[in-house]
Amino acid sequence: MMWGYYDGLSWFWMLPMMLFVTIGTIALLFWVVRAFTGSQGPDPAIETLRRRLAAGEISQDEFEKTRRSLL
Repeated sequence: MMWGYYDGLSWFWMLPMMLFVTIGTIALLFWVVRAFTGSQGPDPAIETLRRRLAAGEISQDEFEKTRRSLL
């Protein structure tokens, strides 16, 4: 017994609501994964600074000063 709720057009609002909930759940899952994983790669500015130090373009003092300003 449907308790008087079946009018034949229930699918008309149920289908969009199921899609909305499903897409919302997937979007929330992607957002949570991206928020907790973040950027795991090295900082490109620090890597450039290290490369310049290794090549002798800057001194150790310049490296430390610039590194502190970047962090």
